[in-house]
Amino acid sequence: MKTILKVAALCVAMAGCSASGSKLGEMADLGAFKLGHNVVVSENATKGPFSRTASTEELQASLVAEIDRRIGRYTGTQFYHLGVSIDGYILALPGIPVVASPKSAMILSVRVWDDAAGVKLTEEPEQITVLESFSGGNLVGSGLTRSKEEQLQNLSENAALAIERYLQENAAWFVAKETVTLPADVVGSGGPESEAAKSAPVPRPTNG
Repeated sequence: MKTILKVAALCVAMAGCSASGSKLGEMADLGAFKLGHNVVVSENATKGPFSRTASTEELQASLVAEIDRRIGRYTGTQFYHLGVSIDGYILALPGIPVVASPKSAMILSVRVWDDAAGVKLTEEPEQITVLESFSGGNLVGSGLTRSKEEQLQNLSENAALAIERYLQENAAWFVAKETVTLPADVVGSGGPESEAAKSAPVPRPTNG
């Protein structure tokens, strides 16, 4: 709860400082990155003060879709998995006096796994805080101008953008790994699977 209260104060102080993730823009250089599992959990998300309520299913579905839209477009040669926890959120209420009008926000913890190496790349989860994108229509809080669904969509877009930037900052993780090519007589011998077969990417898991 202390964390979400700090974010509430931050929302007021940073009224004009949020980027918009609605447009995909140019792709970053993520080397061999290809999105594998896209897992979002929100069972323990804390609802901040002056906030509308979003269900676990609403939070998860919105963020999964935006991560898929933005980060699922990378078509590298190796799978990397994302595990994201929504730790807290604020979906600004309508009708709050301007002086106390909160801005919508979301707090995330992000983990990254290397599928080929079978290791977690984030020793500690990366905590990311995103705010809603601001315009002349919601400088005093989007509760007056946007529905809950619109607020959550905007936050999810910005969260996916922040995750993409985090991956770009750690692009060294996504250097292609070499595979071993065995002689043809070994590959066709009917013996153990070749190293190439073992390391071949499996079909990307679906979110259904």
